Amino acid sequence: MSTVLHTHTGPAAGGVDSDGTGARPARKRRTVSEADLRGRWWRFALILAITAVVLIPILVVLVLAFSPSSTSSSTGITFENFTNVFEETLASTWLKNSLVVTLSTVLVSVAVAAPAGYVLSRGRSRAVAGYSLLLFVMQSLPIITSVVPLFILFATMGLVDNLLGLTIVYVASTMTVATWMMAAYFDSIPASLEEASWIDGCSVFGSFRKIVLRNSLPGVLSTAIFAFLLAWNDYLVAIVFLRSNEIFTLPMGVQSFFQQNQTDWGGVMALAVVMMLPPIIVFAALNKYFSVGGIGGSLAGR
Repeated sequence: MSTVLHTHTGPAAGGVDSDGTGARPARKRRTVSEADLRGRWWRFALILAITAVVLIPILVVLVLAFSPSSTSSSTGITFENFTNVFEETLASTWLKNSLVVTLSTVLVSVAVAAPAGYVLSRGRSRAVAGYSLLLFVMQSLPIITSVVPLFILFATMGLVDNLLGLTIVYVASTMTVATWMMAAYFDSIPASLEEASWIDGCSVFGSFRKIVLRNSLPGVLSTAIFAFLLAWNDYLVAIVFLRSNEIFTLPMGVQSFFQQNQTDWGGVMALAVVMMLPPIIVFAALNKYFSVGGIGGSLAGR
């Protein structure tokens, strides 16, 4: 009697498995060693320490701003410092001056830097190259080196102790960086989009307005935020050009609380909180507009 031997062979490496789809490569599970865990904890501790260094001063400002003064009978969280600041000082005037100067700086900077950055991005000539080099040289010079010559020039023009003169200085100091920022973002927009609009009968300015600017909202907002922060937080230029108390901006107003023998820390911290609110509001309101999907959608339709 013959014996039939039945043998079963499983899927070998590189062979065919039971469903005929081919053998799947074996997956190796990576084990995390104790050294890796210790390394991760050290990195987490370092990040936590850096975050604490950044946040602790802000927490101190908030605590002192909402704490009662030494001469007050109230306890717990109070808005007494804010009330005293706006009722007994020119804080509302300083806030209005800062908003006027900052918003004017933002509007003028973006309006001028956008077409200038477009020329810098699309232009290919010696004049444009020289213009680019000039911007680079001007960007490397801090604005504080030009304050004294500008003060002498503006004094003859009646622009000292004047919000218009301060706005002109801020616009000049932001223009070089703003132009470079706009040019860098325009470089990411394909020129084929503009060429297609030219074929459709659109002018150069029309394609810039309808195609380039429409797809450059994140770049425009980044430039606007840069100009906003520079004008809003500046103190060195303001202290040179401003003299009258009613012309002060908020950084100058905060400095006026520091006296020779005493300092109203509650008022200083309350005004510091007022200074922090507009940048926080701006970032919170504009954060959703920072996306990268606009250019991809434009390309998909072509």
